[in-house]
Amino acid sequence: MFSDILKSNKCFKLVCGAGNEDIEEVEKLVYLYSKAGCNIFDLSANKDVIQAAKRGLKRSGITEDRYLCVSLGIAGDPHINKAEINENKCTKCDRCKNICPQSAITEDARSNYVKSKRCIGCGRCEKVCPHNAITMYSKELDLKEVLPNIIKENIDCIELHALIENDIEVMDKWQLLNDMYDGFLSICIDRSKLSNEHLIKRLKQMLEIRKPYTTIIQADGAPMSGGKDDYKTTLQAVATAELVQDEDLPAFILLSGGTNSKTAELAKLCNIKASGVAIGSYARKIVKEYINRNDFYDNKEILNTAINVAKHLVDCSIFN
Repeated sequence: MFSDILKSNKCFKLVCGAGNEDIEEVEKLVYLYSKAGCNIFDLSANKDVIQAAKRGLKRSGITEDRYLCVSLGIAGDPHINKAEINENKCTKCDRCKNICPQSAITEDARSNYVKSKRCIGCGRCEKVCPHNAITMYSKELDLKEVLPNIIKENIDCIELHALIENDIEVMDKWQLLNDMYDGFLSICIDRSKLSNEHLIKRLKQMLEIRKPYTTIIQADGAPMSGGKDDYKTTLQAVATAELVQDEDLPAFILLSGGTNSKTAELAKLCNIKASGVAIGSYARKIVKEYINRNDFYDNKEILNTAINVAKHLVDCSIFN
């Protein structure tokens, strides 16, 4: 059962990306990381994406103790942002194209453009553009419209990204989730816009309407920053988890945001007792060269190499 995985402290959650709607990539990622021992897969709130993940699990031949979580964002949450390029300002310098971790930027005869389904909203392209040709916009979903179809897919958990400052809007969305879904819920939260006191106050308010230990707190350090594999990159995830742990809240804790192969090691040194680690950017990065191959499924040597790379990360991230 889902709760047993959380209690075991052996969770590895692959974050495919709340904004990642590339069904081919998602299917490959789920297949690969299922083979490597990953037990929770975080997905975009998109029926086609969920079905792609199920195909990946089926193809892997491992469906027992494999669980699907769907992420939902609120306007202002970077996880549901998309990049847009103004072709009148774009000079095709390719800085955005070269820095995009999702290879979401391609080109036509005149300018670069964004493949919306691949964009995860990290904003790196916007930061490096010397001509201010790139802007970010929120692709917020109507939860009342989306949730019924998502719930029909028999998912195991729904995650709300509660990163924005507006408490009323967060609680409205949270109450709606609780009214419409009676399974496990997850709260993704960080300190980019909230003080420590505000973060804890919000978590306590959100947990008031939940039964004990039916909720995951995903302690986010620096969202979508996990490209590097060092202690500094994952430091904030450990610090946020420590803040949550010190409050002894009736919820499971996962570390996320800037997470990598050093996360569990650093967390253990800091005496963090969590259910596990959620890794997105870094987990996708280390297998990207294999995932992008046309012979990914057919080339056994390449496939085995990719599985070993992914398995090393999973094994490094287990708390018990």
